[in-house]
Amino acid sequence: MNFAAVQRVFGVLLMAFSLTMLPPAAVSLLYRDGEATSFLASFLLLAIGGVALWWPVHREHRDLRRRDGALIVALFWIVLGLAGALPLLLNEGIEMSFTDAAFEAMSGLTTTGATVIIGLDTLPRSILYYRHQLQWLGGMGIVVLAVAVLPLLGVGGMQLYRAETPGPSKDTKLTPRLAETAKTLWVIYAALTVACIVAYRLAGMHWFDAIGHGFSTISIGGFSTHDLNIGYFDDVLIEMVAVAFMFIGGINFALHFQAMRHGRVMAYWQDPEFRAYLFGLIALASFVSLYLLARDYYADVGTSVRQAVFHAVAIMTTSGFASDDYAAWPGMLPVLLMLSSFIGACAYSTGGGMKVIRWLLLARQGARELKRLLHPHAQFATRMGGRAVPEKIVRAVWGFFSVYVMVFALLMILTMALGLDQVTAFSAVAACLNNLGPGLGEVTSNYATVPAAAKWVLMTAMLLGRLEIFTLLILFTPAFWRK
Repeated sequence: MNFAAVQRVFGVLLMAFSLTMLPPAAVSLLYRDGEATSFLASFLLLAIGGVALWWPVHREHRDLRRRDGALIVALFWIVLGLAGALPLLLNEGIEMSFTDAAFEAMSGLTTTGATVIIGLDTLPRSILYYRHQLQWLGGMGIVVLAVAVLPLLGVGGMQLYRAETPGPSKDTKLTPRLAETAKTLWVIYAALTVACIVAYRLAGMHWFDAIGHGFSTISIGGFSTHDLNIGYFDDVLIEMVAVAFMFIGGINFALHFQAMRHGRVMAYWQDPEFRAYLFGLIALASFVSLYLLARDYYADVGTSVRQAVFHAVAIMTTSGFASDDYAAWPGMLPVLLMLSSFIGACAYSTGGGMKVIRWLLLARQGARELKRLLHPHAQFATRMGGRAVPEKIVRAVWGFFSVYVMVFALLMILTMALGLDQVTAFSAVAACLNNLGPGLGEVTSNYATVPAAAKWVLMTAMLLGRLEIFTLLILFTPAFWRK
């Protein structure tokens, strides 16, 4: 383990994160809400901490290895959750315990969208903006942004990139140079964010709401500037804008790259994961619509379809937006929607969950095993997009699925032991592990009533989900620390 190189990169990343305190300070000055001091103080503390880490080893120029990258990413997200709590602790607009401030910051950075704050409509504008900014930075991953800068400092970033990017195919680069790949991702991400903000503004939102919701929509985060979330606006056009950009944010960004840079629009349809993602959302929305109509839950067909489509997209993509109290829907619909978050969005997207591609591979592998039962001596390949999938990837997907289920079960048992009832524990762990946000039971609208110890368990779930389990769990294996 090259601890000097790890410390150097960590110091640089912490200094970079300190700069994110300046925009909310500017918002505070613009709206004169009196919170600029807390953000400026946070900026100074984080910058000083970053310099203190970086300076003693600033001449260390050795490249990072895979385990170095995993350690940096895991530690950085843990420290970011704690550092991100600073302005919430220092602000004068709301009173929060350290646990609640850390929970809110971790939820924002991991784009989970679970909140402990009640009374969003009366919060200072700078605090509201800061929450959305956390989600926007976490959406693509602040480490991927830093990868574009690290080569300039003489530190290779491929190991950070592998540890940070979501999805099973982490060695695929969109461009020959890693820094260019990271920059390309952020250009696409920023362009989609601007388009979403403008669309919200044209649909009727004020600029502040449009910017905040644009950040949290593209990042698949789900934070809102209002307690009623998207339901505050009660506007079909705004909901449809949200649906469109949640769907876009959940698509593999490599496909966005091919469409934007090379004009290959058909690349979307040619991708088997995209087709499964699209058909899955259509099937879920259709079933929910028909069930709501059959139970006469809403007064008319239009409202039933509107609510079904919005919540099917919001929950399966793990955005976590809400325009109505879907937890009160009849029958098995609330649980069905929660289970759909385990599928999640596409790999290489800003969404959470286990990713559509993994479920697709599991289905193909299951079909192959059925064929083997009928023809035990035949050789069958698991195919995807007309190509045989290497066995090591299939095994990796099975391993990921197994560990994911075991981690979910363990965390659910822990939260129940800490005082949560079965429904609340199930939905809270599912919502945090899948980076969804809202759950059922006591956590339908917020997590304010969850015991402090259980909040730390749920923060662990957020981190595990954001880093896709293995990046964090590998730190607890003896082999990781051996030379």
